[in-house]
Amino acid sequence: MEIPRLGHNLTSPMSPCEGMIKNLSLDGIQLCEREGNKSQDSGIVEMEELPVPQNIKISNITCDSFKICWDMEPRVKERITHYFIDLNKKENKNSNKFKHKDVPTKLVAKAVPLPMTVRGHWFLSPRTEYTVAVQTASKQTDGDYAVSEWSEIIEFTTADYSTVHLTQLLEKAEVIAGRMLRFSVFYRNQNKEYFDQAREVHGNRMLPAVKDNSGSHGSPISGKLEGLYFSCNTEFNTGKPPQDSPYGRTRFEIQAETLFNPKTNLYFGDFYCMYTAYHYVILVLAPQGSPGDDFCKARLQALDVTNNHFLTCTLDEEAGDGALVFRHAQDVILEVIYTDPVDLALGTVAEISGHQLMSLSTVNAKKDPSCKTCNISVGR
Repeated sequence: MEIPRLGHNLTSPMSPCEGMIKNLSLDGIQLCEREGNKSQDSGIVEMEELPVPQNIKISNITCDSFKICWDMEPRVKERITHYFIDLNKKENKNSNKFKHKDVPTKLVAKAVPLPMTVRGHWFLSPRTEYTVAVQTASKQTDGDYAVSEWSEIIEFTTADYSTVHLTQLLEKAEVIAGRMLRFSVFYRNQNKEYFDQAREVHGNRMLPAVKDNSGSHGSPISGKLEGLYFSCNTEFNTGKPPQDSPYGRTRFEIQAETLFNPKTNLYFGDFYCMYTAYHYVILVLAPQGSPGDDFCKARLQALDVTNNHFLTCTLDEEAGDGALVFRHAQDVILEVIYTDPVDLALGTVAEISGHQLMSLSTVNAKKDPSCKTCNISVGR
């Protein structure tokens, strides 16, 4: 059984209603005050006969839900009418600054066969540590509750976005991608020292590094996928790469077909903005059969390399010589992650004439959780 979702009411006290959640918390509000192992809520009477939930198990964890069960003593099952569930973000487990003493804020659910699913996007976010504890309760004739002591506190972490959630992000990104423009090179900006190290220490190669935590909090590639960031966006008036970059004034350029061709798989990774009008789409280019390709197949939405809204590779029908044509979306900024090492001998390294605009860097950039364009209806 799922705990149903209701809106918030933080202005006046309510009595819990069977089978429903009352007064779900906003982020950062502790759901139920605990001191030691006793309930401190007014109108609730301790009753030793009610069993304390034992051997709590959390399972089926997603980015916005989980299942919970525990051992129950058969002899008192009929006396239990409700469960009280205390759920907190781990970093806020001692925070209680927003709780009004007269407003019950724990999750209240009618006693049903276990396991029970807890779901509600306003209090569960992906990749987030939570603590949970449970009481059994018996509703009295006067409307108050007799409760057990609190169970032990269990910790768990919610999951990344699933492919279903990523598909929702993909569909939102497709809406604003805009028309496709031709391009011919991928480029990667860094400082001069980065390229010196690639030559002297890494055998003239740029080596993949673990992706940072920029973008959506639930992204399954953040902190896990190894790759090299490339750009391919062009200036609309010149059709060439821009001369400014936030990542350094030394640029490596490589012909697009070297990284992107019919032997490369393309995946959608993320869609986000950073409190600005610009929106970013993260794509992954993975050579077929490579470790990066195997990683993406299990976690990301694959795109047709010849027909998608962001980045395409097609045969040049006019030339008729097997040449490839490459196009990128005009109205989003593409961040392309290539999952294999790249030899510097395959391209050119030169200094750009523009500026290093650090304010435009997306390193560990936090996604705007209020943007209606690039957020979906699960935790941010």
